[in-house]
Formats: sequence, C-alpha cells, structure tokens
Amino acid sequence: MAEGHFGQLVPVGGGDTIPLVNEIMTLGRRESCDICLKFQNVSGTHCELSLRNGVWHLRDTNSTNGVKVNGERTRQRPLRPGDEIEIAKHKYLIQYEIGVGVKVDEVFAEPEDNVLGPSLLEKAGLEKPKQPDQPGRKGQK
Repeated sequence: MAEGHFGQLVPVGGGDTIPLVNEIMTLGRRESCDICLKFQNVSGTHCELSLRNGVWHLRDTNSTNGVKVNGERTRQRPLRPGDEIEIAKHKYLIQYEIGVGVKVDEVFAEPEDNVLGPSLLEKAGLEKPKQPDQPGRKGQK
C-alpha cells in the first residue's frame, strides 16, 4: 500500500477506488463524511470504518438501509481483506494487509453482531424468548 494509505475500497462492477487514508473514516451522503457517497438511499452518516490493531472494523451508525458484509446484514464486525461491504445496495471490496503480529484467529473469533438475535425487550427480561417454529404447528406463531 502507498504511504499514508491503510487500504482501499474497490467498487464492485467498476469505478474509482477509494483510498482508506485515516484510521477512522465515516461513510455517508453528507459532505462532512470522510467518504461521501452521493446516493439517495445512503444515510447522512451511514457507517464507520475503523482500523484497530491492524484489522479494519465496520460499524453501522443507525443507518436507514443498513450494511451487509458478504451478504449478511450486520451492525458491526471485523473485516477480512477481500470482504464485500454493501452500503444500501452499493457494493465494495475492502483491500488491505492485516497488521504484522495480529492474531487473526482471535480477532475473527469475536462474536459477530447478530441483527436477528434476541430483541432488546428479551435481553431486558421484559419479553419471553420467541420459540422457533416447529413442524406440525401450522397457523400458529
């Protein structure tokens, strides 16, 4: 990577690459974002990329249309080189080199955020956990 660059985002399907020049970068439609994505379906401040201990991490900043990594919706997670990031239907590949001495197995063993996991009410003990659908219980939820 060039001096002062920590990697790049490569638009899937073509377009100019976007250099990752700071260790924390905001992405969104606003001009004040580090990476300005001028698309109607991109939130003002859509998400944040942060380089921590030699690994890029993605965090959704409460965007309207969400973010996906390799096709799975997420709120936050570490990124491997070559992962596909989808920001409100706009896809990019992240290219970078993992920092020297990074224990890759430990970084990527962190539990990833499960958007479809327990609701906040369940976590607070105010709602019973939902039971998975069982065969033979048609019409019941």
